Amino acid sequence: MDSLALFFTGALLAGGIYWFVCVLGPAEQKGKRAVDLSGGSISAENVQDNYDKYWSFFRRPKEIETTEKVPDFVDTFYNLVTDIYEWGWGQSFHFSPSIPGKSHGEATRLHEEMAVDLINVKPGDRILDVGCGVGGPMRAIAAHSRAKVVGITINDYQVNRARTHNKKAGLDSLCEVVQGNFLEMPFPENSFDGAYSIEATCHAPKLEEVYAEIFRVLKPGSLYVSYEWVTTDKYKDSDPEHVEVIQGIERGDALPGLRNYTDIAETARKVGFEVVKEKDLAKPPAQPWWTRLKMGRIAYWRNHIVVTVLSALGIAPKGTVDVHEMLFKTADYLTRGGDSGIFTPMHMILCRKPEKKTETATNS
Repeated sequence: MDSLALFFTGALLAGGIYWFVCVLGPAEQKGKRAVDLSGGSISAENVQDNYDKYWSFFRRPKEIETTEKVPDFVDTFYNLVTDIYEWGWGQSFHFSPSIPGKSHGEATRLHEEMAVDLINVKPGDRILDVGCGVGGPMRAIAAHSRAKVVGITINDYQVNRARTHNKKAGLDSLCEVVQGNFLEMPFPENSFDGAYSIEATCHAPKLEEVYAEIFRVLKPGSLYVSYEWVTTDKYKDSDPEHVEVIQGIERGDALPGLRNYTDIAETARKVGFEVVKEKDLAKPPAQPWWTRLKMGRIAYWRNHIVVTVLSALGIAPKGTVDVHEMLFKTADYLTRGGDSGIFTPMHMILCRKPEKKTETATNS
């Protein structure tokens, strides 16, 4: 009897460990398991070193905007965080307003579908996803609109993840993923019927450069919509707490410097866009987007134990614990930014590339 009890106790313990490590806390669409956490394209033995270099770089905010190294460090950032994002958050690396009665996944999907609805595309149109990540928005938008979506991401590991997810979802005929820098896109002029970016262009050292590239590749008359990370009219650079929160968000999310909401339309017009509409989608009556971060605190500590154990066992790369801790601290800064109203991740701007002016000959 004692042996039988011991057997069942051991089996229960083993099952509990398996459930805790392999099942509990994965991404909503089961995109990644805890035991599969990696450093993306960075080899396991170099994860810690790359994290240290990243953290050192983004602790110098005044030097970042003028450096050409930002794209490389953004690439490093997404190598470090992509698996953790997929495991703990899902395949859409962005926020959305909470919707009463809807799950986080449903609210996210509706937020993505709204972006493509705003640019008025038709089935079969070719549209651009600027900073597509692992393609969560791309798949929702392709399924909703039946447009052909081409996504670009600087991170090669995300390209492979996105292609895998596209195939699993049966959407690889509508979704294409290209590795590249959105500041120098490998697409010809006037080649897209529409474009969108969802919380992605905040990584550009100069917003004007990425907007100019989007303008170049859009067909005349086409629309572009972006959800931008910005400081709001409540942000005061004379308030030390405000500055601490914003710099915390910048360091923890590989941002070369958050822009003020007033800069967005000005930049769009500067490169030639007509601004059709501009709105902060986080403002009431929208429900808070940051409640998901608050609700995730217990999940974080649970996941942090998992990451610590896996790292100690050599299953997860050394440095994974530091990366996970960095993301938790950043979540706190994001929550404070949302609570205080000094930051929004969804300042929406809808732009149109003007139609080409027809030249009329004058008879002399």
